[in-house]
Amino acid sequence: MSNAKALPLLESPVAPCCPPLSERPLTAEESVRTATMFKALGDPVRLRLFSLVASHEGGEACVCDISDVGVSQPTVSHHLKKLKDAGLLTSERRGTWVYYRVEPSVIAAMGQLLAPRG
Repeated sequence: MSNAKALPLLESPVAPCCPPLSERPLTAEESVRTATMFKALGDPVRLRLFSLVASHEGGEACVCDISDVGVSQPTVSHHLKKLKDAGLLTSERRGTWVYYRVEPSVIAAMGQLLAPRG
């Protein structure tokens, strides 16, 4: 697995990727970042993996606990890499296992992006 970093603006809990869509139009750069994130979640297996990690007790999940999603292990690894590349997951290797985490700032940024005009 690659050690791709999360998108820089998603790493900080106080700096979401983009303003709410109801606030102003996205810039070209914001549109690319946002489309990458939603494209990664546009696959049912990836969305399921993301939800398994996000809802896992303790806020992180071992790949050994989330790999039973109806596809082969190499396919699970491929989808997890896509989620990491999109900045939606981070990972840490512990011995022979890799643990995945959804950073709280990612969930907050996604929620803020889709928030209605207040």
